[in-house]
Amino acid sequence: MKEILEAIQSQDATSQDFAALKLPESYRGVTVHKDETEMFAGLETREKDPRKSLHLDDVPLPELGPGEALVAVMASSVNYNSVWTSIFEPLSTFGFLERYGRVSELTKRHDLPYHVIGSDLAGVVLRTGPGVNAWNPGDEVVAHCLSVELESSDGHNDTMLDPEQRIWGFETNFGGLAEIALVKSNQLMPKPDHLSWEEAAAPGLVNSTAYRQLVSRNGAGMKQGDNVLIWGASGGLGSYATQFALAGGATPICVVSSPEKAEICRNMGAEAVIDRNAEGYKFWKDERTQDPREWKRFGKRIREFTGGEDIDIVFEHPGRETFGASVFVTRKGGTITTCASTSGYMHEYDNRYLWMSLKRIIGSHFANYREAWEANRLIAKGKIHPTLSKVYSLEETGQAAYDVHRNLHQGKVGVLALAPGEGLGVRNHEMRAQHLDAINRFRNI
Repeated sequence: MKEILEAIQSQDATSQDFAALKLPESYRGVTVHKDETEMFAGLETREKDPRKSLHLDDVPLPELGPGEALVAVMASSVNYNSVWTSIFEPLSTFGFLERYGRVSELTKRHDLPYHVIGSDLAGVVLRTGPGVNAWNPGDEVVAHCLSVELESSDGHNDTMLDPEQRIWGFETNFGGLAEIALVKSNQLMPKPDHLSWEEAAAPGLVNSTAYRQLVSRNGAGMKQGDNVLIWGASGGLGSYATQFALAGGATPICVVSSPEKAEICRNMGAEAVIDRNAEGYKFWKDERTQDPREWKRFGKRIREFTGGEDIDIVFEHPGRETFGASVFVTRKGGTITTCASTSGYMHEYDNRYLWMSLKRIIGSHFANYREAWEANRLIAKGKIHPTLSKVYSLEETGQAAYDVHRNLHQGKVGVLALAPGEGLGVRNHEMRAQHLDAINRFRNI
C-alpha cells in the first residue's frame, strides 16, 4: 500500500508506473459478518448500533474479471444503505450476495461470510480487466454505484431496468469503504479536478439519485418555474435536490427539522424554508391514523411561499411519515417522486387526492450510467457542489454510520481510506478558488 500511495501522491507517475505496481494480497475494508446478522434481534431500529456491527478487517484482494477494474480508494462516504447494511434492516445483505453468487462462476466471488460495504469512492485505477479500453491504470476517478450485467434486452433502454441491476457495495461485495475496491469499468467517471479526494467521493450516490429523481425524464422531468417540495432539504439527498432546483430555475420549498438546517438551505440560495419541528407539524395522530387537518395546514403554509400555487413536484424520500401529506399538497396533475423511505416502507395516503386529481407517483432508484455521468459533469463544471460536512477515518466508519443513523449529521459525511489527510488530490486550484465558499458551505455551520 505504501508504494501505491507514493505513486498517487507523486503526481509524476505514468500509467505504466501504476501498471507495474505490485498489488497487495490483502487490504483493509469495512465489513459486516454473516455470523452476526442476528446480533440486534429484538431491538428497535433506533437502538441498533452500527459501531458494534461494522468491522475493519484485512481481506483478500478479489480476482479481477473481464470488464472490471481495481481502484485504490483515497476516500469514500457513508450513505443510508451503509446504515441499513450495518443494522441488517430491512434484510441482511448476505441474501443479496448469495443470489448474486448464483449468477455465474465469476460472481461466486461475492458470496462470502463477510461483506465489504460502501457505495461511493474517489481514487485511482490500479488494474483493468480484459475488454476495458476506456480506462487505464493511473486514471483519477469516481465511481457510481450501479452494477449491471446487461445480458437481457430489458436494460438496454434504461440500464436501471436490467433484471440483474444491483447497487455496488450494498447488493454486491468489495465496496468503497476500503483501501481497494472492485468495480465494473462502466461505473467509472472522471474525478472533478477542483475537488479533494473526500469532496469528490461525497456526491456520487446521492447526487446521481437526486438527478434522476428530480431532473431526468425517467423521474419528474423538472422544468423552469416548477414549485418543488424537498423533504430533508439539508440532508444527503435533499441538499442536492435543492441545488438542482435552484440551478434549473425552479423554486424549492425546503422542509427541515431545525434552525441550523434551515440556515443551510438559505445559504444554498433557497428562500422558502419550513422548519417542521418549529411549526409543529404532526401528520400522524398515532401509529395508525393520519391527520388530514395537518396536511391542510401544511398546504396553506406552502402557498404562502408560492403566491398561492400548489406543489408541482414532491421530492419524497422519508416515506411513511410524510407520504400522505406529500400526495395531498401536490397540485392537480402534479408528480410525487419517491425513493428510500427512511421512515418506513409501508406508505399510506388518501387515494382520492391522487386519482381524482390525476397526480402521478413515480418510483425512482439510483440512476443509469448516463444520468450519473451528467450529474458528475455538473459537479465537475462547478454548477453543483459537494455537501460534505465532516470527515472520518476508515477506523471511525462505525461512528460515521451511527451519526447518519441518528440523523446527527448535515449533508454528507466522508471517510478517508488511503488518503493520509483531508484536502489532498486537488488539481485545478484556480477553479477551486472560484467555488471555495460553496464547497465549504456545509463545513462552516
